[in-house]
Amino acid sequence: MTPVKEAELPHSQNRAACHHRRYHDVSSTEAAPPRHSIRFLLSLTTMESDYAPKFAPFFGMAGIAAAMVFGSVGAAYGTAKSGIGIAGVGTFRPDLIMKCLIPVVMSGIIAVYSLVISVLIAQDLAPPSASQSYALFSGFMHLACGLAVGMTGLAAGYCIGVVGDKGVRAYMEQSRIFVGMVLILIFGEVLGLYGLIVALLLNSRSKG
Repeated sequence: MTPVKEAELPHSQNRAACHHRRYHDVSSTEAAPPRHSIRFLLSLTTMESDYAPKFAPFFGMAGIAAAMVFGSVGAAYGTAKSGIGIAGVGTFRPDLIMKCLIPVVMSGIIAVYSLVISVLIAQDLAPPSASQSYALFSGFMHLACGLAVGMTGLAAGYCIGVVGDKGVRAYMEQSRIFVGMVLILIFGEVLGLYGLIVALLLNSRSKG
């Protein structure tokens, strides 16, 4: 059979063939983007993965855990150690219990320091998305925040516990020692406050 030329086709079939050819050309053009755009996107993806790897949020979560764990251990030790001394004093002098509760209150404040830093770090953590990523620098800074407030809280809690236990027992025997005991407890509490200040500064720097 002799092939039918495009000019010999009816007008409607000729228009349909041209439209199909034009649609095929447009779709093939859209399906194949330029090579330079693909290379640019790949370079952006590689650069973002170098500064914001997938494991970066792990360090931020480790900072939260370090702050709460070490701070709570320090507060628990200070409360328990000084509470033993308060219980012993209350057996002989029940009227001194309220004044002897100062070490317990100071130990509880240490846990508040850790809680504040943990909440601030948690606010900066979010699931990764196309418009927002968590940098490795922020992860290291948040880990430093947690360790700073956690370890200083642990040291302050140990100091408050030992001083509170011995101090309330001595206060039962000699009332003049109360002012000295409170001053020692304040200087022990300041250790945790130093860690809180450093952690706040580091957290502010982590946001760039």
